[in-house]
Amino acid sequence: MTRRYLSRLRGPFRPSAAGKGLSGAFVLLLALLFGPVWPNAALAQGEAPIRMRIVGGLADVSQYLRYEEPFWRERIAQATNGRIVAEIAPFDRSGIRGQEMLSLMRLGVVSFGTALLAVVSTEEPEFNAIDLPAVNPDIAALRRSVAAFRGHLTETLRDRYDVELLGVYVYPAQVVFCRRPFSRLADLAGRRIRTSSVGQSEMFAALGATPVVIPFAEIVSAIRSGVVECAVTGTLSGNDIGLHEVTTHVHGMAITWGLSIFGANLGTWHALPTWARDTIRSEVAKLEADIWDAADRETGEGLACNAGQPSCQNGRRGTMVIVPVTEADEQRRRQLLTESVLPGWVRRCGADCVDAWNKTLAPVLGIRARPE
Repeated sequence: MTRRYLSRLRGPFRPSAAGKGLSGAFVLLLALLFGPVWPNAALAQGEAPIRMRIVGGLADVSQYLRYEEPFWRERIAQATNGRIVAEIAPFDRSGIRGQEMLSLMRLGVVSFGTALLAVVSTEEPEFNAIDLPAVNPDIAALRRSVAAFRGHLTETLRDRYDVELLGVYVYPAQVVFCRRPFSRLADLAGRRIRTSSVGQSEMFAALGATPVVIPFAEIVSAIRSGVVECAVTGTLSGNDIGLHEVTTHVHGMAITWGLSIFGANLGTWHALPTWARDTIRSEVAKLEADIWDAADRETGEGLACNAGQPSCQNGRRGTMVIVPVTEADEQRRRQLLTESVLPGWVRRCGADCVDAWNKTLAPVLGIRARPE
């Protein structure tokens, strides 16, 4: 196995800016922590399990606590009668910068890892095409976009990073919370709004608002102090941090979602026996379906809790007003996507991204990208 990795490292590699800064000692440490744990020779006689080490998604959120962690610690062993045993740790508690995840997987340092597309898109903006602001106003639209783009994403990960795509995960919808009433997107013009990405900032600037990038942990204090009047964040995560106590209105349209990919280093993947690859792929597909269903459910529950509706089960009940999505909002969303968000992405991404968009997403969305 060492010989295989050494030969891969000698092959062509286009490191990202983050990857260039990885020290040899840091790479070795991560390899010891998160590289594959291979069975001994007795595996051929069925006497030892395959042991895997997984780098998962964000710690302390529902996706990791309720789905990823139990899946790898318990469900995969149950599904294989103990023939596969896995350990998992969230990437943000593993000493790994999210921007470096794909480079570490390309090197084989991380054998099985989860990468947030919004984070790695700082190096590969093409990956963020399926979750640009204003592309997917509801989860049905998001499902169509992911289905259309998945084949291209699979090929790109293999070609550029030697990563086999095994799953695409989703977090609940990111929506707009505000401390003053509004009845449509156009009413947000002139307001200071917390955003978390370049695309979100471009969208709200085009709307006539002032975007302010603020870390998630500082949202409530920024609202209280008047640094911002509104904030974009998850429906249920916003409830978790108490946004329902400092804001009055929340919009029902998803601005973005938050997608992540789960994949394997190709060398590690192909070294597994066929039965193990087939089982992991089929079981991860079930995990993916569970995560998507949960994101849909938690999006609705977050809105219900913020508004104090009886269906709230896992949050704190507030008294917020849910602003319905109007036909005028839908028209404005498409205008923002066509005139601001998509052109901004093309400028960052380049001509290849225009081709990828027009081949995969344009037929679904009815919106073509144009080169700058």
